[in-house]
Amino acid sequence: MATSPPTPHYKSPERRKFAILLTTSLVCSLIMLDANVVAVSLPAIARSLGASFTDIEWVVSAYVLPFAALLLAAGSLADRHGRKRTMLAGLAIFAFASGLCGLAHSALILNLARALQGVGASLLLTSALAVINHAFAGQERAQAYAFWGACLGIAITSGPIIGGAITSFFGWRWTFLVNLPFCAVLFVASFILVEESRDHETKNLDIAGILTLSSGLFLLIWALIDGNSAGWTTPAILWRFAAAAGLLGAFVVAELRQTRPMVDLALFAQPTFLGSAFAMVGYAGGAQVMIFYMPMYLQNAYGFEPAKAGLAMIPFALPMFLTPRLGSRLAKSYSGRALLTAGLMTTLLGNLLLYGIAHAGMTYPVFVVGMLVAGVGAGLLNSETAKVMQGAVPAQRAGMASGLAATTRFVGLLLGVAALGSVLAQVVSSQFVSAAVALGLQPQFAVQAAKRVASGDLAGVMADVPSRLQTQVHAAGWAAFAGGFAAASLVAAAVAALTGLLTFLLVRSTDTAPGTDVNDSGALVAMME
Repeated sequence: MATSPPTPHYKSPERRKFAILLTTSLVCSLIMLDANVVAVSLPAIARSLGASFTDIEWVVSAYVLPFAALLLAAGSLADRHGRKRTMLAGLAIFAFASGLCGLAHSALILNLARALQGVGASLLLTSALAVINHAFAGQERAQAYAFWGACLGIAITSGPIIGGAITSFFGWRWTFLVNLPFCAVLFVASFILVEESRDHETKNLDIAGILTLSSGLFLLIWALIDGNSAGWTTPAILWRFAAAAGLLGAFVVAELRQTRPMVDLALFAQPTFLGSAFAMVGYAGGAQVMIFYMPMYLQNAYGFEPAKAGLAMIPFALPMFLTPRLGSRLAKSYSGRALLTAGLMTTLLGNLLLYGIAHAGMTYPVFVVGMLVAGVGAGLLNSETAKVMQGAVPAQRAGMASGLAATTRFVGLLLGVAALGSVLAQVVSSQFVSAAVALGLQPQFAVQAAKRVASGDLAGVMADVPSRLQTQVHAAGWAAFAGGFAAASLVAAAVAALTGLLTFLLVRSTDTAPGTDVNDSGALVAMME
């Protein structure tokens, strides 16, 4: 494959740079869009494929898990073998996997294809960031990442809306198949526009670190996701936890022995860096995770169709998109420590409101209040978490810092999806089975129906319920899902409270004072904005 075709003529270098920036920003936006667009489609997928709650959790987790686990490795690969080549390979893998997702006729095939999508996404994100870093310098680089961050912000917040519209009008399969033409256009644009670049000082890949970290994370999340359905004390779950602990321990040992490790573990001895890592986990596991469960609640509790549920997410999405601009103004007067703590406390308040509203069974207009507050907290944390983490790392390791910021965020998101999903499924099952048996349904049928209710397939359950009981069973299903969502919101609030306390105690005001410069070479403070 030729990696440096003739460059098309542009009237000015600035136009060519903008074309590169637009292409790489759209590549990254496609990744974020695909992570969120599926959220509103989960109930439709469950009904179409007869999937359990655990199965549809994996629709999210199977994508994010390899993405998070391979980010640091993908960055090393791009530096060594070429950023352009890696981005083109990532687009090809992502497109192929998207086609498999759209054609899948079982939950297993869908989730395997989603995992392959995650592999492609990890290659795309790291290589695209490296291309931007190579093409821009100084103040231009900061402006480039501001544009890049705005594109990602639009993709993240519009995901549920776009997913709802596609699912309602074309079917859930098109949420994946629509990627194919976009990947084709971006592949051609990347091939023509992007120049090849490498880090000629890069060392060999940290194979031991890659294998132990990726395998350890996979087993940990696998145990968390399957623990509720299989039983937390069953041998299958216990050995996964044990093996994950052993592999992650081996990763620490491997990194300590490296002369230039993939992850500099000494950073975690720095209070500000450690505190920013907790803040990132709090953002992902206490705020961003709600993007996946709110659409399910809107469809199950209020009976919204996917398109309407997507639009109903605007009160959460809009402040999440707009608040970072307020945060950039506040950063001129307040320290990063103050802003991170304020963001996590606002997230705590928003989740407590969502808990109270869902627990009391209040109407959608009241639910909007909780979404607005939660969205403001998420938006404030969105860029500030990466900014503080990036600023705590030496300039020469800014690339590693970007990988750590993204990895920490997505591991936190995975843990949040697994933990909140487990709580939601447990509460839904307990409440629905009790109510259904009291109404006269057979216990065995009630247990199986509860799994479908937890996955969002309440309508499918009604088809198997005697007509004389449908009204009461439907009400029981609604109440059970509301109770499960309320419990999940309470757990998210606890995550925000704990990480907010740790952030306040660890992050130093002097390290994050207003006007403190972030490393220029690591101007990725828009990371995942």
